[in-house]
Amino acid sequence: MRKFILFFVLFMALCVVGAGVGLVGVYFWAASDLPGFKNLTEYRPPVVTTVTTHDGKVLGNLFAEKRFLASLSEMPPFLPKAFLAAEDSSFYQHEGVDPVAIFRAFVKNLQAGTSRQGGSTITQQIIKRLLLTPERSFKRKIKEAILAYRLERYLTKDEILTIYLNQIFFGSRAYGVESAARTFFGVHVKDLTLAQAAVLAGLPPAPSRYNPYKDPDAAKVRQKYVLGRMLELGWISQADHDKAVREPLVYKAMEEQSWGVGAYYLEEVRRWLVDHYGEDTVYTGGLKVVTGCDLFHQEQAEKALRGALVASSKRRGWRGPVESLPPNQWNDFLAQDVNMDQFKAGAWAKALVTEASPRGLTVRFGKSTGTIDAKFLGWTRNKGPRPGDVVFVSLAPEDPRNKGKAPSKTAPRAGEDLILQQEPDVQGGMVSMDPKSGAVLAVVGGFSFEKSQFNRATQALRQCGSTFKPIVYSAAIDEGMTPATRVMDSPFIYEDPVTHKIWKPENYEGGFQGEMSLRSALAKSRNLVTIRVAQQIGIQKVIQRAKDMGIESELGPYLPISLGAGAVHLINLCQAYTAFANGGESVKPRFVLSVTGPDGQELYKSEPERRQSMSPQTAFIMDAMLREVVRAGTAGKATVIGKPIAGKTGTTNDEQDAWFIGFTPYLLTGVYLGFDQVQSMGKGETGGTAALPAFIEYRMAVEPFYPTEEFPQPPGIAWASVDGVQMPFKEGQDRNAFAGIIGGDGNVNFSDPNAPLATGEDLLKQMY
Repeated sequence: MRKFILFFVLFMALCVVGAGVGLVGVYFWAASDLPGFKNLTEYRPPVVTTVTTHDGKVLGNLFAEKRFLASLSEMPPFLPKAFLAAEDSSFYQHEGVDPVAIFRAFVKNLQAGTSRQGGSTITQQIIKRLLLTPERSFKRKIKEAILAYRLERYLTKDEILTIYLNQIFFGSRAYGVESAARTFFGVHVKDLTLAQAAVLAGLPPAPSRYNPYKDPDAAKVRQKYVLGRMLELGWISQADHDKAVREPLVYKAMEEQSWGVGAYYLEEVRRWLVDHYGEDTVYTGGLKVVTGCDLFHQEQAEKALRGALVASSKRRGWRGPVESLPPNQWNDFLAQDVNMDQFKAGAWAKALVTEASPRGLTVRFGKSTGTIDAKFLGWTRNKGPRPGDVVFVSLAPEDPRNKGKAPSKTAPRAGEDLILQQEPDVQGGMVSMDPKSGAVLAVVGGFSFEKSQFNRATQALRQCGSTFKPIVYSAAIDEGMTPATRVMDSPFIYEDPVTHKIWKPENYEGGFQGEMSLRSALAKSRNLVTIRVAQQIGIQKVIQRAKDMGIESELGPYLPISLGAGAVHLINLCQAYTAFANGGESVKPRFVLSVTGPDGQELYKSEPERRQSMSPQTAFIMDAMLREVVRAGTAGKATVIGKPIAGKTGTTNDEQDAWFIGFTPYLLTGVYLGFDQVQSMGKGETGGTAALPAFIEYRMAVEPFYPTEEFPQPPGIAWASVDGVQMPFKEGQDRNAFAGIIGGDGNVNFSDPNAPLATGEDLLKQMY
C-alpha cells in the first residue's frame, strides 16, 4: 500500500512538473514572436482632421476613419459603465484575462453547440484590434492573453478603457464614442443620455446587425440587455433603468458641413494640406485647421454665382427636359419622395409636366401640384416643356402683394407659382477676400462641386479682357499721365513688316469717340485708348507692373496684352487688385490661417504677405478712376449697392469670358463666367451683363455687416475737375500732363521699340 501511495505521489508530481514544463514550453512557443506593445502608451489612432472657418465653425472633416478623441472626463459617468456591463463587468478586478468569463463562455458555447459568446476582456480586445492579426488560432489566443497581462502592468485601467472607447467601431463609419454620439444621436458624447449610451454600448459586437438606422428593433433589444446588466450589477437604480427603457429614441446624425456649403473652399484647403503634410497626416493626424472662410459669405457667394450661371444659361434659351416619360411611367415618378423642407429653402426639385397651355404649365412632384405661369416661360422661346417632360422647378419669388399674409398649410400651395429651371451649361468662379489681410472669405469654383471638382476660381487660366486695363493705367500714372491726359479713340492699325498682315483692334461697342480723357476712357472701357497708352509708356513697363502686383502668368511683350490677351487665374487677378484697395500694397490670398497638431502644438501660422506694388498716391488715383467705372461706366448697375465701390468689367473676344472685379477698402470680390471648352456665351454676355449681377447679389447680402468706408486719401494728393468730375492728382503734377493728344499725330506704327515684334499672325491670335 505504501508503495502504491508513493508511486501515486511520484506520478502526480511528475504530472505537475510535466504540466509546468508544458506550460512554460507553450508560453515560450507563443511568446517567441510577440509584437511590442509599449507604443500603445502613446496611443495615436487615425483621427479626423477638422477644418474650421475663421470664427470656429466647422467647414469640413477629412478622415480615413471618422474618429474624434475623447477623454473619460468628457464622458458622462454612466457611459463607460454601460460598455463594461455589456463587455467586461469585472474589468477593474482582473489582470487582463478573466478565467471565470472564459469558463462561462466555454460552457454556454458547449451548450449551444456553436461559438456564440466570447470571454475576451476589454484589454484582450485592444490587443486583438491593435497588435494582432484577426486569425482564429490557439497560438493567437495565447499571445493575446500574454500581451493583455503585460499591458495591465504597463498602463492604468483608466488608460486602457480610454483607448478602448476611442478605438471601437460602431458602424456607419463611426469610430470611437464621440463619433458614434454624433452619428447616431446628433450630439457630443458629453450630452448623451443613459438610454442613448446603452444603445451605443450594445453596438460593438455586431455593428451592422444592431445598427439602429437599419434595424431599430434589434438596437432596442440590445439596449435593454445593456440596461438590464447595469441594473443587475447595481450600477443604476430601478428608476433609472425604467426611465431609460421608456425614453423615445430618435436617431439622427449631427449636421456636418463637409462637402456641402464651401465644398470648393474645403477642397482647396485639402490640396494645400496634402502638399504640406502628406495624405497620411491629413487623413489620420487629427489636425486642427483654421481658414479664412466665413460661412455666411461662402453661402451668399455660392447662391449669387449659381444665379448668374442659371441666368446666363436661360438667355441662350431652353435646351430640353431632363428626360421624357411615357404615361405608363408617370405614377412611378410621382411615387418618389421630395424633401419639401429643402425645396422651400430654395432647392430645386424634379417635376413632371402634366399639362401645357398658353397660360403656362401644370406640374406634379411627389404629392404636390404647382403651376408655372407663362410669364416665367418667355426665355424658352415657345419651345418649352410638354406633358411627360421631367424638368427642374423652384418656388417663384414671393409676390409683394402677398407679403405679410399667412402662408397656406399645403406644401406647396395648390396652384402655387413655380419657376422652370435649367442646369447651366456655362461655368464660372468667384473669390471674395479681405484686401488688407489676404484672408479668403469665400471661393466658388463652379455650379456644382458634386458634378465637377475643377475649381474655375483657382485653376482655370483664361484671358481676362478689360479687367487688365487698370494695370496698364496704373503704370501710365507712374509715368506722369493723369486722369486728365487726353488720348485719341480712333482707328489703330499695325502692319507686320515681314508678313504685311494687318492687326486692326476695335472697341467692343464699335465706333470711335475721338479725343477723350483717361478717366472717361477707363470708365467706358475703350480698347483703342488703352492700346495707345500702353504703346506710349512701353509694354515692358506694363508687364513689370503686372508682375509687381502679383500676376504669375507668362505675359509676352506684345500690345494685345494691354487688353487682357494674357491668361490669368481669377484668384491671381484678385491678388493684383488688392494693390488698388490697399494703398498700393498687393496681398497674397490666404486660405489656411493656422494648423495645430492633435496635442495642441502649433504647426503653421500664416501672416499677410504684402508687396508694395505702386505708390499710395497712384493707388488712390486708380481707386477714383475705377469708381468712375461704377458711377458712370460699364459697371453702373453696381450703384444699387449704395456704397463707394470701385471695379472693372471685362469681356473677351466673342463673349467667350466675362469678368468683374470690384472692391471697397474692406472687401474685394472677383467673378468670372465662361465655358470650360472655350466658346462664345452669346451676343451681349459681357462682364456687365453676365458677371456683374453675381457681384451685386453677393455684395447686397454682405454689405449690411460693414460700415460705409471711403478710400483713405494719402498725403500728396490734389484735386481738379476732369470732364466736370473732381479727380485726384499727385501734388505738383500738371493736371494737363501729356497735354498733346496721344495718338493725334497720325502715326500708325505703335509697336514697342524696346520689345521684340510679334508677327501679325501672332498678334491676330492673341488679340480679340
